[in-house]
Amino acid sequence: MHAVASKRGADDRPQDVLAGWITEFLSHARFERGLSSNTIESYRRDLEMWRRFSGAEGIGETPTNDDLVEYLSRLRTGRPPAARALAPSSVARAVVSLRSLYRFLAREGRIESDPTSKLSAPRQPRSLPKAIGLEEVTRLVELPSPDLLGRRDRGILEMLYGSGIRISELVSLDLDDVDLDEGSVLVRSGKGSKARRVPLGRSAARAVGDYVHATRPELLKRSSGGSARGAVFLNARGGRLTRQGCWKILKRYAEEAGLGPRVSPHTLRHSFATHMLDGGADIRVVQELLGHASLSTTQVYTLVSDARLREVYLTSHPRARG
Repeated sequence: MHAVASKRGADDRPQDVLAGWITEFLSHARFERGLSSNTIESYRRDLEMWRRFSGAEGIGETPTNDDLVEYLSRLRTGRPPAARALAPSSVARAVVSLRSLYRFLAREGRIESDPTSKLSAPRQPRSLPKAIGLEEVTRLVELPSPDLLGRRDRGILEMLYGSGIRISELVSLDLDDVDLDEGSVLVRSGKGSKARRVPLGRSAARAVGDYVHATRPELLKRSSGGSARGAVFLNARGGRLTRQGCWKILKRYAEEAGLGPRVSPHTLRHSFATHMLDGGADIRVVQELLGHASLSTTQVYTLVSDARLREVYLTSHPRARG
């Protein structure tokens, strides 16, 4: 028998109550914890799936451990409410979303205790970030032609690799955030809304400067409104370039360079970090440049560098393979 919180009126339907709690939690996460829009949207998707499941199963306001275990089992095996079997990483994220919601509710006194306290997330295989080599980076960033949109695209590719910022951070940049004379970028939209300033190398600064002075004014003339006036990177219609639009640009050049399957939205960021460490950069410097809150997040790149060292050793040393 499912427990129902006694603080609610008898006429309140558990699913209506849960929907209200989810809305309250998301508002708290956005405005009080300052979490990014992407994180909020992930919470929203996960918790909406949980709400559908608990409604279909007649679960009360406070689920039992058996309820939670059954829900996660369905996610892993692709049974409703999941449309397909989810990867361990997605199931682990669902656990984080549930924990965050119910810890919040217990802390705020909406429920007596946290039902997720004994819930364990599935173990995930550790995946290493995939970087491409320096020659491949060079081939990629030099592909755009020197025409109107080509100059924009060259600026995008050079900045992604030259600064290591995320695509979501790049499309959020305004002109005031870029100092071409100093060669730096102020990133205001990082995870947790923590601003950081990162250097911009000569190649990137030159490419962005060419775009800003020669291409951007022409694209801005195509804009039907003033919403994109401060944006650094514009689309072909003069509006602010979106994350999806930027990813399409990167994907197109990756295919032209013969790198298609090996390039993702984070590939140039991964390559930036890996090449910095390969070149002798201190890991804490790389952590600051990437905007990682925890050093352990950055340390995964040292595993990539170690793997590269081992590969070079095995292929180069005359007695490495016995």
